Amino acid sequence: MKLKLLACLALTCSLSISLNPAAAADLTAGMKPAKLELKSAGPVAFGPDGILFVADPLGATVHAIATGDTGKSAKRKAVSLEAVDRKIAAALGTAPDKIRISDLAVNPLSGVAYLSVARGSGVAAPAAIVTVRGDQLELLDLSILKSASFALSSVPDAKASTGRGRRRESARTQAVTDLGYVNGRVLVAGMSNEEFSSSLRSIPFPFAGSGKPVSVEIYHGAHGRFETRSPVRTFVSLNVAGQPYLVAAYQCTPLVTIPLSDIKPGAQLKGKTVAELGNRNRPLDMIVYTKAGKEYMLIANSSRGIMKVSTVDLEKSPGITERVSGGGSKGVPYETIKGWKGILQLDKADDTTALVMRETEGGSFNLETLPLP
Repeated sequence: MKLKLLACLALTCSLSISLNPAAAADLTAGMKPAKLELKSAGPVAFGPDGILFVADPLGATVHAIATGDTGKSAKRKAVSLEAVDRKIAAALGTAPDKIRISDLAVNPLSGVAYLSVARGSGVAAPAAIVTVRGDQLELLDLSILKSASFALSSVPDAKASTGRGRRRESARTQAVTDLGYVNGRVLVAGMSNEEFSSSLRSIPFPFAGSGKPVSVEIYHGAHGRFETRSPVRTFVSLNVAGQPYLVAAYQCTPLVTIPLSDIKPGAQLKGKTVAELGNRNRPLDMIVYTKAGKEYMLIANSSRGIMKVSTVDLEKSPGITERVSGGGSKGVPYETIKGWKGILQLDKADDTTALVMRETEGGSFNLETLPLP
């Protein structure tokens, strides 16, 4: 009986490893120490083993950095750091109006926050990654850490531009608008130079494959038409009706579900618009979390505060295929979280709290730990 039990346990273990090879493999094995130079620092996200993924839109590259930050912290300190932009500027030897904080990600192992920062203005501004441990800021030394890089193909021309007036910028900055690690793949949202320029990419990790963009079409309720040129601004991954999905937010502001199984190199797919959250609004960041046994999303945006959306309602939505007039909302409902004002970026700090970057009335930025609503 004991031998049979041991054999069964061994078989179960081998099956679990074969079903999830990333769990057994050393994901940093193929990385090499190199002086990594970022042309730009955009969205950031964590994968397993303390690996930080950094988008370099101007360089049309996604980098994986072995931070070595793998120590688990049983007790994590809440962050309350005022004027973090001024502190970062001082550490970098420049003025607060000469830096731009692009994104933040919290290492789920250690609880340490990582900020992607541009020093200066314009697309050629040198970039840096800054860590936040409690109230201590430190510049991540990219010259000594192991890393690997993946070059993106079919990206917008760096000489082309998007937007008008003060919003005019190089089209290359839209090559990556968000990224995340999901089930052994790095998912990258942004724009391509193809006819259907709104794109998603699914890149196996360790980096492999073509990374050929997937063209995405959605119905935009506020505009009353199908669109293929507006990129995903931010996304999360979760299960809908037991299947893995991407939930993506677009400018002005459709909320769309996309099956992960549809994101295959070179494919053309159509997302399901489950909500129209109102026009003249820009989604900024999203997280998904569980509270009291129920799953929710928090969506930070430019005009309507923090939106809390139940994920249970996603599978109930029939989808929006007709115009939503007057700047109104339709589809999956949401509630606005009072007190969460001025939130520009957020990430889960642990199962009960989130780390947020909040803009103050004076125009500076604070980092704060808040209880999940």
